[in-house]
Amino acid sequence: MPVVTIQVTREGTSPERSSVSASEKAALIKGVSELLLDVLNKPLESTYVVIEEVDLDNWGWGGLPTAEYRRLRAEAAKT
Repeated sequence: MPVVTIQVTREGTSPERSSVSASEKAALIKGVSELLLDVLNKPLESTYVVIEEVDLDNWGWGGLPTAEYRRLRAEAAKT
């Protein structure tokens, strides 16, 4: 019985959204389950997929909070 955990920041795919949509989560669950079926021959009904949305403030990257890291990358890209 495979259990797959997907962690994503709690933000949407566009500026006006603050979370991943139900349809996006359904697509992730379907895609991961089908991948395990195709690669490992694990039946769909025995695959569990957990999606954890983590507040952006609780992620870090490159030694910085994610928002700060992204801001610095965006500034560097402009120069």
